[in-house]
Amino acid sequence: MIKISNLTKKYNNDVVALNGVTLSVDKGDIYGIIGLSGAGKSTLVRCINLLEQPTSGTIEIDGVDLTKLSKKDLRVKRKEISMIFQNFNLLQQKNVLQNVLFPLQISNNDKQYSLEKAKDLLKMVDLSDKLDSYPSQLSGGQKQRVAIARALACDPKVLLCDEPTSALDPQTTASILQLLKTINQKLNITIIMITHQMSVVEKICNKVAILSEGKVAESGQVNEVFSNPKSLAAKKLVFPEGFDDILSISSSKKMIRIVFDGQKVTEKPIIALMSQQTGVLASISYASTKSIGGKLYGSMILTVDDSSQLTKVLDYLNSNGLIAREVNLND
Repeated sequence: MIKISNLTKKYNNDVVALNGVTLSVDKGDIYGIIGLSGAGKSTLVRCINLLEQPTSGTIEIDGVDLTKLSKKDLRVKRKEISMIFQNFNLLQQKNVLQNVLFPLQISNNDKQYSLEKAKDLLKMVDLSDKLDSYPSQLSGGQKQRVAIARALACDPKVLLCDEPTSALDPQTTASILQLLKTINQKLNITIIMITHQMSVVEKICNKVAILSEGKVAESGQVNEVFSNPKSLAAKKLVFPEGFDDILSISSSKKMIRIVFDGQKVTEKPIIALMSQQTGVLASISYASTKSIGGKLYGSMILTVDDSSQLTKVLDYLNSNGLIAREVNLND
């Protein structure tokens, strides 16, 4: 559905924000674009709808190259692309209903149709009781729900989300991500999620691209990138805590990464049983796990001495339902 080819964006002819970015996003994807500050994430998302004019490269949506459209045709095509932002961008002097009505009104839709549609959208985002409230009276999560409803008003095919949860607390973030996932499934809207948080990608996205210094360092299915990161940029994001300590592990050691991607929490001492049954004593070099709703999320690094021990441990862990991979952080 969306094909980005060799996209480059330069500022003042010397600052390179994007450098040959190539990505493909299929219809119905929730596609995460993640990277550290300055990686080029926000520039990329603004180039997708041509709020920023690329220096070179192409952006195709359903086979139409946006970079070659006239201003008139681009305005029409942009109706298929909506966007939500970190700071909500609501109209402060308009109430909730008026904010959602605004894009319908400027598109010259029938007044009654617009009113019914706006109310339906606010019901979808669970704000039917806030129609007459103003943005200053809303919480951050409620403001983002209004912004999402407004973004859906013109029936877009693509929803661009630029750090939509970074200003929200963890509980509110979880509710907004669940709402976006529901919208994706119910309306079959393709979502591109810009974020610097790996946890956001893990919870909602099916695919991910990792940007580093304006380039795509790695891309693929989220579970594959998360369980076996290959690029240095991906490893720094996947192991945000203690990365330098992990790098200091002797190169003669073999490392195994266990991914907890929603496994049911169990009292079974899997690492102790692994040692008993394989005869391998593994060191825990890194662990970052948490329980959410009775399920485990996170990862753990085990270190063993040699390849024969590595094989035994991998076979045992994978046969017991865990996601375990050899990992070389120094690649």
